[in-house]
Amino acid sequence: MNPSVAVVILNWNGRAFLEQFLPGVLRSEYDNLQVFVGDNASTDDSISFIESHFPKVNILKNDQNYGFAGGYNKVLERVEADYFILLNSDVEVTPNWIQPVIDLMQSDDKIAAAQPKIKWQLDKNQFEYAGAAGGFLDLYAYPFCRGRLFNVYETDRGQYNEMKEIFWASGAAFFIKSKCWKETGGLDADLFAHMEEIDLCWRLKNLNYKVVYCPDAEVFHVGGGTLQSENPFKTYLNFRNNLIIMQKNLPLGDAVFRIAIRMCIDFVAWLHFLLSGKPAFTRAVSKGHWHFIRDLTKTARKRQQSLKPYAEHTGVYKSSVVWAFFIRKIKYFSNLN
Repeated sequence: MNPSVAVVILNWNGRAFLEQFLPGVLRSEYDNLQVFVGDNASTDDSISFIESHFPKVNILKNDQNYGFAGGYNKVLERVEADYFILLNSDVEVTPNWIQPVIDLMQSDDKIAAAQPKIKWQLDKNQFEYAGAAGGFLDLYAYPFCRGRLFNVYETDRGQYNEMKEIFWASGAAFFIKSKCWKETGGLDADLFAHMEEIDLCWRLKNLNYKVVYCPDAEVFHVGGGTLQSENPFKTYLNFRNNLIIMQKNLPLGDAVFRIAIRMCIDFVAWLHFLLSGKPAFTRAVSKGHWHFIRDLTKTARKRQQSLKPYAEHTGVYKSSVVWAFFIRKIKYFSNLN
């Protein structure tokens, strides 16, 4: 029999997405599967809808909205399986989206986490923002994906149809061995949402585990189901959290150097927002930096004992993706050196 798998969908007021995409999850072609919906204290009728329409789905309720990271931590404390799949509620799955990933992960004890190919649900030929064909970091820990650089999304022509070790797997459809989840303590709840999966993958890699991309499985993500891209709170989380995960996971000398450079790059974004007449986004960047500095001591206590030099990690682009995209005008991952 296949290893046991628990698909866990974290929900917050997402009845429409559950109605649209949960039936497909329940039709997944895998013979040892349980489906859970973890609810972050929704105020809509999500729970009553699931109870009346999908009685086979296990419902686990949180007493408040703990965000993506804290919400999953609370829910997965109550789930037992060999593998966890953290699946966004706005993801449309294909029938055979689980088996290829599990087979790949079973083939190597060092593989801790993985993702399938992730494309856009509204244009199924196009890669999607949150994960595409696997996540990478640049020289200054700026995240990007194979198949998506900033606002340029590639059409899937089979150019990323090989299995590859990556830096981070997308939280939209995140596969992880449960023993590795427990070993790392799960997601960092202080991040609330955004980049928590990058932090978890980084911690796994510092423990000498691998993170991989499986092209033989495919899902389609709507994207922006909870926080739209044009949202100052999302901007705040992204700028704050990126600095936090750098402090947590880089060796000390590396951290000081790369964070200093990264904050200078962030200043350019701050200036862009200011000159573009977007004061809410300018404040979001400032607030993100201030809260990062305020919590330096708290974050320092989370650092692991052994941290690998950044350049030794697979999935690091040894240059600046910001420079490559905006100055050198490189728009596709395959054109990066």
